Amino acid sequence: MKIACFHLMPYRDLEDDFEKKYPSSWFSLPFSEVADRQKVSQYFNWTLDELTFAAESGFDGVCTNEHHQNAYGFMVNPNLMGSVLARATRGTDTAIIQMGETAVFLNPPIRVAEEYAMLDAISEGRLVAGFPVGLGGDFSYSYGMAPMEQRARYYEAHDLIKKAWTATEGFAWNGTYYQLPMVNIWPQPFQQPHPPIWVPGNASPSTWDFVLKHDYSYCFLTYFGAKGAKHMVEGFWQRAEELGRDRNPYRLNFLIPVGVSETDEQAEKDYGHAAEYLYHKGLHLPEQLLAPPGHMTHSSLTHLITKRPFPPYDEFKKMKFNDFNNKDYVVCGSAKTVTDRLTEIVKTLNVGHLMILPQFGSLSHEKTMTNIDRIAKNVLPSLRGIWEDTSWEDKWWPSGAEKKVKQAA
Repeated sequence: MKIACFHLMPYRDLEDDFEKKYPSSWFSLPFSEVADRQKVSQYFNWTLDELTFAAESGFDGVCTNEHHQNAYGFMVNPNLMGSVLARATRGTDTAIIQMGETAVFLNPPIRVAEEYAMLDAISEGRLVAGFPVGLGGDFSYSYGMAPMEQRARYYEAHDLIKKAWTATEGFAWNGTYYQLPMVNIWPQPFQQPHPPIWVPGNASPSTWDFVLKHDYSYCFLTYFGAKGAKHMVEGFWQRAEELGRDRNPYRLNFLIPVGVSETDEQAEKDYGHAAEYLYHKGLHLPEQLLAPPGHMTHSSLTHLITKRPFPPYDEFKKMKFNDFNNKDYVVCGSAKTVTDRLTEIVKTLNVGHLMILPQFGSLSHEKTMTNIDRIAKNVLPSLRGIWEDTSWEDKWWPSGAEKKVKQAA
């Protein structure tokens, strides 16, 4: 079992009545009215401190991400963050998980091939290469591209990047969206033939098929609870069987916010405001901004309409901390409670890579560091052995981050 520390890097100090003043925390939110530049600088450095501390405390990997033009998470270039983390953790077996640089947002996408190769070299083979399709809103509103082109551009960018990583000599690329007279990247990745590839998704069957076709690891990034995710994850495993893939738990990554307190009763005091802040403010956006027309493939749109994998956005705006915690949107409580609940989630969903979010919403730097310490000392040791007695092989973990028996700090 591998456990990574994931970080969204949100703006942590939005006003109490923020969601009443502004229609969205995404895309249209004016930075100059809401944000403090000194705090933003502080958030970037806090985030790097928190992720570095997680690595030192015993997490198996540290995980960055990419979003644009919002207060929910503004780590706009994860590779800048990843380069700092790769150097800061040199000599360790901590995986640098880039979740990730979105290939379709860069032109040409060989920039992703080059930057990932650099990170793989700096980290000495500890890189996980995230290949997100990217949010439809980011693609269309932040970068002004036609939603109908997103998947096709993604598939071509993926093929170009993999060929750039593995070709033994330069080549010309004459694709539908990208034309390059000479592709000959320096350096090529430290890991051969390339770093392990993880693909994040949010219950899209098109992404399932892509991941399973290429034998990648799938990252289910949902904020609608482990209980609500059960039928969606089972759909992924059924599709895996249909396509001839096994139920190796390391094919699946699952993300969840976690808060450890001294007691279950204390958890609401420690994490109640932060959890409500994440859902009421961070995810405050009109649904039409999330998935512009044309963004989804026919199969994904049909799946969304017929299966309804997510609750209405208005539903969680009315929910409070205990609702989020009881439905496993977040997992907060004493170390024993958190360990027991995470163990059940991991076994029920058949998860081999767990991505824990120890900082979420408005949680302060001090409380985040305390939370990381508690998770590392009191939760991680009990989770690591879940798949120990099985024959499953983790084919999706970077070669430079192969684990010895990890001890809590």
